[in-house]
Amino acid sequence: MLSKKIEKALNAQILLEAESSHYYLAMASWAESEGYNGTAEFLYTHSDEERIHMIKLVRFINDRGGKAVIPSLKEPASKFKSLTEIFDIILNHEILVTSEINKVVDICLSEKDYTTHNFMQWYVAEQLEEESLAKTYVDKLKLMGGDKGALYMFDRDMSTAAQTKPAAK
Repeated sequence: MLSKKIEKALNAQILLEAESSHYYLAMASWAESEGYNGTAEFLYTHSDEERIHMIKLVRFINDRGGKAVIPSLKEPASKFKSLTEIFDIILNHEILVTSEINKVVDICLSEKDYTTHNFMQWYVAEQLEEESLAKTYVDKLKLMGGDKGALYMFDRDMSTAAQTKPAAK
């Protein structure tokens, strides 16, 4: 049985995962409309992955006797200046998500809920990957410095990245 404190923290994490999916979907739509089809494919896949993370939390809360809350979402930004801006936003957002997951883990330890703590370790490991991936793309885009030929190749490579990173883990 979940404590109310942990249930509240997990429901807050559901909101964050839902917002992540929503943000990445908006970014994918922008990228696609700007002709960055490879990046759009990567972001659509990433949006799906974030939704799966949310559903995993919903099911865990309900399975543990809690009540998962499905949040309403604000409309995300829909206009961006560049791919560099998008990946800067993604990196900063993933850093925020990591911080929030660490808070949930801390609550689990203070409440001595080792089952939820164990469950959250998957999210801890996932966030290491998410931050590393976002930082890699930010670094590559900065290295390119807006070179159109390099952006074309980056976008082409993002299509491959979308196919190699499974949406469901």
